[in-house]
Amino acid sequence: MPADFAPINLTNHFLIAMPGLEDASFARSVVYLCEHSERGALGLIINKPTDISLKKLFDKVDLSLGRADLTDQPVYQGGPVQTERGFVLHDPITQSAEGAEEAEESIYASTMAIPGGLEMTTSKDVLEALAEGAGPRRVLVTLGYAAWGEGQLESELAENSWLTVGADRTVIFDTPVDQRYDRALALLGLQAWMLSPEAGHA
Repeated sequence: MPADFAPINLTNHFLIAMPGLEDASFARSVVYLCEHSERGALGLIINKPTDISLKKLFDKVDLSLGRADLTDQPVYQGGPVQTERGFVLHDPITQSAEGAEEAEESIYASTMAIPGGLEMTTSKDVLEALAEGAGPRRVLVTLGYAAWGEGQLESELAENSWLTVGADRTVIFDTPVDQRYDRALALLGLQAWMLSPEAGHA
């Protein structure tokens, strides 16, 4: 990592795009950071829905969605990397009482447990659980993810491309998608009109 960046860890935080960030993938985006270390960062954009519903996605993978509460939920554009691959952000799920000794292990084959936060699963078994009417209580499904290489996110933060704030699950799961950007800003006591589109340094 370049010496001029003090190490920070923004895992389980939101990145909120500043108005000057005009990259089509990230303009007015809210990104939930699943992982951030000196090697780079990985996150999912939570406020850019596609025109694909979860029901359509399940039809595509030959599963029937067994959860009426999720039928009309959109699939999101999670970021510009691996856009053909699905990522499921969800409430933590651990083994039942019988498997208490494994309580910290997710029940899905390929899951990243996010310290202090949610879980992100990439294996099809989470979709199969939803198909059976089970699975995590709250889910957000994306195609693709956002990634930053070593020092890249720190550089963008130094350029005032992003604001950061600790993540709030209600913004991800309970807030209408067109309000998520403003709700994330509100966590910082800000409103969109307060942000200058000109990148500047205090």
